[in-house]
Amino acid sequence: MTSTVLPGQPLSALSTSASLLAGAGTFQRGGAIYSSLIGEVSRDGGVVSVKGKEDAQAIPEPNSIVIGTITRITRQAATLSLLTVDGRPCRPDFAGVIRSQDVRQTAKDQVKIWGCFRPGDVVRAKVISLGDSRSYFLSTASNSLGVLFAVSGTTGATLEAISWEEMRDPQTGEVEGRKVAGPE
Repeated sequence: MTSTVLPGQPLSALSTSASLLAGAGTFQRGGAIYSSLIGEVSRDGGVVSVKGKEDAQAIPEPNSIVIGTITRITRQAATLSLLTVDGRPCRPDFAGVIRSQDVRQTAKDQVKIWGCFRPGDVVRAKVISLGDSRSYFLSTASNSLGVLFAVSGTTGATLEAISWEEMRDPQTGEVEGRKVAGPE
């Protein structure tokens, strides 16, 4: 039983509701079960539920803000495995690429990817286009975009931001280059 329903729409008749239970996205009133949101109806055993749009996994679109983990670095680009899209979880197979010209707004020709990102860094970026069949093109060319979380390559300690382009290991004081995200 899979169909789209609206809030308040009956999901069970009075005669059948005795054997059914109201699950997520539903409510029971007067012996009948009703939808409480717009979504798809599903029945698991004796439980009727509605999975709303908010429960569905997000898909990146241009201008979406994504958070991902750096998985690979080349001279021209950093590859991310996307974790969230606009604050909602996404499928684990979405990938994004930050090209060197999309890292900063200024001095684009002087960007060295290794000085901005490292594998394992957690990065906030903006989707600029759908890219090719394997990945989305992303940008960190804004003050609020860049590395959110990073660990030291030598000690494994969490780095703390000291400027928009540097992070420091609190244990050793060693400074590493990153394109640091400012507050939103």
